[in-house]
Amino acid sequence: QVQLVESGGGSVQAGGSLRVSCAASGYTYSRNYIGWFRQAPGKEREGVAGITTGGGRTYYADSVKGRFTISRDNAKNTVYLQMNSLKPEDTAMYYCAAGAWTGSLNPADFRNWGQGTQVTVSS
Repeated sequence: QVQLVESGGGSVQAGGSLRVSCAASGYTYSRNYIGWFRQAPGKEREGVAGITTGGGRTYYADSVKGRFTISRDNAKNTVYLQMNSLKPEDTAMYYCAAGAWTGSLNPADFRNWGQGTQVTVSS
């Protein structure tokens, strides 16, 4: 059972960059699909990016492709989301979650969730 803790959120100006981290613990890290999701007030939770911890297979939402990069450091049991060219519409609570590879990023496919880290992008 994997446990997840997000960190690295904060406030940044539009056009800036931020990297959020998802630190995992537990015995199942090596066989997990870690996804980043975000939810803004009044909006549905949406998938942002995902990566398999073993092979590094990735998935990106169209809204962030080319701006965001997901990566992992298995020695540290950590998944990162590098966010560049940030826009005000990227403002949300960002969550990481553990599941299994499905070729998409549906929140219903993920069992374990972190508590989230707030990202705020100002104009």
